[in-house]
Amino acid sequence: MTRRITVSLPDDVAQYLDKHPNSSAIVTEAVRSHMQRGATTRAMLEAAGFTITDEGVERWRDKLRRPTEAQRAESRRRLEAIESGRWPDQEDPA
Repeated sequence: MTRRITVSLPDDVAQYLDKHPNSSAIVTEAVRSHMQRGATTRAMLEAAGFTITDEGVERWRDKLRRPTEAQRAESRRRLEAIESGRWPDQEDPA
C-alpha cells in the first residue's frame, strides 16, 4: 500500500528531485536508508550491553541537539585536513 504525502523541501533538494523521473523512489530509498541506520545503531548499542528504550531515546534526544551549521563546517574542515595528510590544527607549511 502507498500513501501520498506533501512535504516542504529546501530549494536545492527540490531541484535535484525535479531532474529525476521517479522522485518518489529516490525519497523512499533515502528514508529507508535513514531508518536502517537508526536500526543498525540501536542493534550495535544493544549488542554492547546498552538497554535502549523509547523513553530513553526521547530523553537523550532532548539533551543531544543536532550540530549547528558552524559545527558541521568545522567537522568538514577537519576531515579535509586529515584526508590531505595533516593534522587539522597544523598550519600549512608554505
